[in-house]
Amino acid sequence: MGSSLQLHCPFYRPGSHLRDTSMKWYKVDQSSSDFPMHELLDDGSHITLNISEENDLTLTLTHLSERDAGSYICCNEGEPHLCGQKTAELYVADVQVKVIPATTGKAVTLKCTTSCSLTEDPVTYIWYRNGEFYYQDWSPWYQHLVSSDKDVRYSCAVRGSSELRAPEVSVDSISGTCFSVTYAKGRLCSEKQTSVDGSCSITCPGLESQTAYRFYLNGWLNKNCRSSGITLFNSTSEVVSCAIEDNEELCSAQACANANSCAMVNYVSRRICVVEGSSVNISSEYSKPRSKGSFVEIWYKTNRGSSDEGNLIQKTDRVRYRNMINHHILEIDDVSRNDSGEYVFTLQDYVYEVNTLHDTRGVTLVVTGLSLVFHPTEVMTEGQSVTLVCSTSCPLNDATTYIWYFNSLVLDFQQKLLVLSPLGLQHAGNYSCAVQGVRTITSPEETLTVRALGKAVAILNGIKLIVLLLILPAAVLFHRWIRKREALLTADLKDKELTRQMDHN
Repeated sequence: MGSSLQLHCPFYRPGSHLRDTSMKWYKVDQSSSDFPMHELLDDGSHITLNISEENDLTLTLTHLSERDAGSYICCNEGEPHLCGQKTAELYVADVQVKVIPATTGKAVTLKCTTSCSLTEDPVTYIWYRNGEFYYQDWSPWYQHLVSSDKDVRYSCAVRGSSELRAPEVSVDSISGTCFSVTYAKGRLCSEKQTSVDGSCSITCPGLESQTAYRFYLNGWLNKNCRSSGITLFNSTSEVVSCAIEDNEELCSAQACANANSCAMVNYVSRRICVVEGSSVNISSEYSKPRSKGSFVEIWYKTNRGSSDEGNLIQKTDRVRYRNMINHHILEIDDVSRNDSGEYVFTLQDYVYEVNTLHDTRGVTLVVTGLSLVFHPTEVMTEGQSVTLVCSTSCPLNDATTYIWYFNSLVLDFQQKLLVLSPLGLQHAGNYSCAVQGVRTITSPEETLTVRALGKAVAILNGIKLIVLLLILPAAVLFHRWIRKREALLTADLKDKELTRQMDHN
């Protein structure tokens, strides 16, 4: 929301090279059963209409808000049968920091989300801490696991619209079963029936009385139920799962009243973050109905929101299927960023077509690079503090072991953040970090420069001396000018007094 958009419409009649000056832009009123069209007029601010160099009738909308969402049509009002050929559907997204429970430990993960899919490709996300720029990356996931700290506020934006930041959020407390967050303002606060411009605290997000739920029956979304309970008839073979609206990636495990008659698929972990070049195991647990024939176990990689249903994962030298009793694992070696995506396991019965690609989510895999970042900067002065971050595009597991190198020597430290305080000249040099695993992945080396405090003081004193040398001559000249002016004024007064006395005599 708040950004701008241009829509283009050819300014010619169909099948003709003549300009059609009667072409206009309209917005369809979808709240009415007959879908009337309202002409859009140029108001010079929110709506502007221009003819481009390509002779297109260009509609520009600025400061977009939710009221601008809808269908836009460019056509001749006298030819309504041609209007549908030039329809554009506009969705207006807002940006929100979503707080999601981590898979392990008393921590949460953060994700920069939009209320609809963005058309930019690729999308770059910008993260802020306490209002200050922190980093930017292609992944919407915040790179660290977050513990409770009321004094740290997080926000994000999409590059190209960085002025439109998500409302800030702080994580106030985390327990084993719940967490509490505070949003500065925004949609989540307005849904709690508070002022959109006011802050709000949410405890155990999703458990408020106005929460909407989503139920999935045999993998397909039931759009008619948004309450916390659903009644099923003839439910012995119905596979049911549920999620909280706007948090569908946190879908529950599938369940069935009679497990012997159901084909169910669940996952050991719904979100996996791994370092580029390492190996990953994506695990599923499943049960088959005994009354039906054999099934084929298949993995797909899918892209939600696209027309492509999914790509079948074929076995190769680096991709393997490992099948155990009611357990299936997709093993991928030497992963790259292109392996990032959502992976769905299916039980395929070619007769009954059980459990093809459904609405329920699979496993989200994010493959991240590894880099070293200095905060606040890589050039510091003796006595200051610097934090070295082994940076990733998503939060790695809490149990991850990090290895730090200083001038190729291993340091006795295994955490993600390395703090050097107070800095000395001996800390200057080349640093890198690595993630320990079956294969150790190492970041490129980065150089930390530490300036001597004495040298810094000498530079500062030198600057002061230069300024003094520049000011001193100017001050002397100014003093001489003042004295000369005073002398002239004194002489002038004496001349005037002498003239007055002579006139009086």
